[in-house]
Amino acid sequence: MGSISFRSPSIQRARDAPYFTPANNAGAAVNPEDPSTPTLFRPLQIRGVTLKNRVIVAPMCTYSAESDPESPAVGALTDFHIAHLGHLAAKGAGLILIEATSVQPNGRISPNDSGLWQEGTDSAQFKGLRRVVDFAHSQGAKIGIQLAHAGRKASTVSPWLAYLAKQRGIKADESVGGWPSNVVGPSGGEEQIWAPGDQFWPPRELKTAEVEELVQDFARSADLAAKAGVDVIEIHGAHGYLIHQFLSPVTNRRTDKYGGSFENRTRLLCEVATAIRAVIPKEMPLFLRISATDWLENQTAAEQTGSWDMPSSIQLAKMLPDLGVDFLDVSSGGNHQNQRIEPHTNYQIDLAGEIRREIHAANQNTLVGAVGFITEAESARDIVQGAEEAQATEAMLAGQEPKADAVLMARQFLREPEWVLTAAKKLGVQISVPCQFARGLL
Repeated sequence: MGSISFRSPSIQRARDAPYFTPANNAGAAVNPEDPSTPTLFRPLQIRGVTLKNRVIVAPMCTYSAESDPESPAVGALTDFHIAHLGHLAAKGAGLILIEATSVQPNGRISPNDSGLWQEGTDSAQFKGLRRVVDFAHSQGAKIGIQLAHAGRKASTVSPWLAYLAKQRGIKADESVGGWPSNVVGPSGGEEQIWAPGDQFWPPRELKTAEVEELVQDFARSADLAAKAGVDVIEIHGAHGYLIHQFLSPVTNRRTDKYGGSFENRTRLLCEVATAIRAVIPKEMPLFLRISATDWLENQTAAEQTGSWDMPSSIQLAKMLPDLGVDFLDVSSGGNHQNQRIEPHTNYQIDLAGEIRREIHAANQNTLVGAVGFITEAESARDIVQGAEEAQATEAMLAGQEPKADAVLMARQFLREPEWVLTAAKKLGVQISVPCQFARGLL
């Protein structure tokens, strides 16, 4: 067991905070250059941003944004998000990714989802985001935002309401702020409903001009996020949401420039990444989350069309440097009801490791993140150990090839918000702690 080190409390006010809080930097290793410090607690440089450790809070939908469609604050982050995300910032996460935030009103999963489509820096959406960003920074954390569009999975009610009704999903109609006539996808019709039964709306097919407009909306939201002070932008291209729907031939049956060939199906993603890269600062990292596979190999659903699979993801990964994408966040599934997944502790970590090996074999340096069933300090340590060049030789000699450059966790932070602090203690790493919590942690 290690000990948590607490350096002398700073009496300096955190920069730009409109209230007093010490300039905390919880979760940072006291001696990051010490050879005994595991890679997990070594800094990670991505363009002009340095993460103090390699623990990232993955985006988690909380369905707690303002939902009244008549309110000027619809889609805005609230005090709940400051309490929720701010607590994770105070407890030492290196980077926190704000939940899927829609670039268009109809791109929300539910009426309670967050959005960033309102023009200008005086909007409630911008101000809500800025408050969350400012607090995270006051605690020494970096913070990013995941920009998204739900596509055919949109206009459902919050999952706890679905749970109460004992259904997987409940359609959100106009009476609860939904938009049933404007649920969209790359392809439309009853056969493109996400799940059977009376649970999701059939999407309508986006017109080519609407897809082109969507690209500009992603760029506008990214520009606003950058002006709000976020450190990182992530594009959501996973879990059966709109960009993933375009990537996969199972859900993309288009015949225009956005459908058919691999080049056409990846066109939307490429255009979105290029447009975002053009409007955000050069030093700002751009992340991409993908589902590495639809998990439809040898399934009837994909017999005629094929599916998005690991060879597709590897091919896409090798395109990322030219798109200005710095970090690939590897998840899987979520695009078809007939997916066949046999989850085990390392099932997605192995996918990330395979993609990372292919990236390095191509002499590229896109960073890779692993996510899924990461709960223990030791497993998180082992996933990234040796990812830093200074420790790579030692790791290879020990027969321990890193699977990723950083780990992402979501549910574990709901169960254990102080995970970074307890992980450091288990691994024997001395780290800084927030001044306000020090008496309880020493």
